[in-house]
Amino acid sequence: MKHSRSLARIAVPLLALLLACLAPLVAAAQTPAEQGAPLEPAPSFAIDAVSATLIEASTGRVIFAVNADERRPVASITKLMTLLLTLEALNAGAISLEDQVLCSQRAGGMGGSQALLDANQSYRLEDLLKSVIVASANDAAVALAEHIAGAEEVFVQRMNARAQELGLDNTRYVNTTGLPAEGQYTTARDVAQLSRHLDAHPLYYRYSTLWLDTITHKGGRVTDLTNTNRLVRFYDDCDGYKTGSTNEARYCLSATAKRGNLRLIAVVLGSSGSQARFDAARQMLDYGFANYQLVQVAKQHERVGMQVAVRRGAQDGVDAVIGRDLAMLLRRGEEKDLRLEAVLPDSVTAPIRKGHPLGEARVMRGDQEVARLPLVAGQDVLLPGFLEGLLRILEGWRM
Repeated sequence: MKHSRSLARIAVPLLALLLACLAPLVAAAQTPAEQGAPLEPAPSFAIDAVSATLIEASTGRVIFAVNADERRPVASITKLMTLLLTLEALNAGAISLEDQVLCSQRAGGMGGSQALLDANQSYRLEDLLKSVIVASANDAAVALAEHIAGAEEVFVQRMNARAQELGLDNTRYVNTTGLPAEGQYTTARDVAQLSRHLDAHPLYYRYSTLWLDTITHKGGRVTDLTNTNRLVRFYDDCDGYKTGSTNEARYCLSATAKRGNLRLIAVVLGSSGSQARFDAARQMLDYGFANYQLVQVAKQHERVGMQVAVRRGAQDGVDAVIGRDLAMLLRRGEEKDLRLEAVLPDSVTAPIRKGHPLGEARVMRGDQEVARLPLVAGQDVLLPGFLEGLLRILEGWRM
């Protein structure tokens, strides 16, 4: 054990602290510093795309990126933000799946992919949401925007504001659909980060996993809906996100799949053909699942087997415990190379409350620090009875 004047550094094998690596996991996202640069400087295979990236969803960790910050039109992938705002409004109770939504003349006149809505007719909001997710319907997207914000232009302002809140600094929206518009752009990196926010809304997956469905219009007319994301049917465990294509954007895709506790997101922008984008995303996802795993490095409240001496306390020491969850995306086998270095003071002075900061735990791979966690008090340590009573009297006087 190495000591400095006031801190003790203690190295502990991480495997002694871990839960099973592949156990189900709800982990706090890593900090930006922990996300760091892409794990690989470049993919080891060719990707048919102008821009692309592969990330892990819960941490946002980037496996690799190709021209990921190049601003590009992305066609209907724009609707990911339209969907996110709609799902957030549903979650907040501002709207309901049972709402009757009037399709305006403007919404009904949208070109491109459509649910063939009748202008001046009302539809259940759920049917419109399903039409956007499954069939990328432009008319349904505009109808939703008008219902939520009163006008598409107002909704677009909300889209841009939300993009800024999410740190999508290379994204600007002009419409809700992704139809060609001057000044509308995003990047592969921003699309990937936006996509991962849909994972917070399980309702999304109720519809994104549908391959075929229908909506029925007043009068009995039926529109067939076919999922534009072919990987939902033809790639194991793919369950969502979005396609897009226009002449200027070429062929685009954000696709996700989850196996065990590992959810990956593959973004392909500017591919040469419709099938080429699916082939590229399939190759990227295959690579990620074959080579990476999500490991729960530490769990909040887990003891690390160390105590800090307590001066003037009713107890002589206080347990140091992990202050927050940490999951890390690692190459398969890398978890064996990790160790935990705890940095703690020699002593603290009572009273100490449970959760009080004590020090930090540094996750090390060799000589490299790869993450950092707070260490906190695992229990209250009060003053001895007489001193505790005196302290409370003094605090009462101050009040």
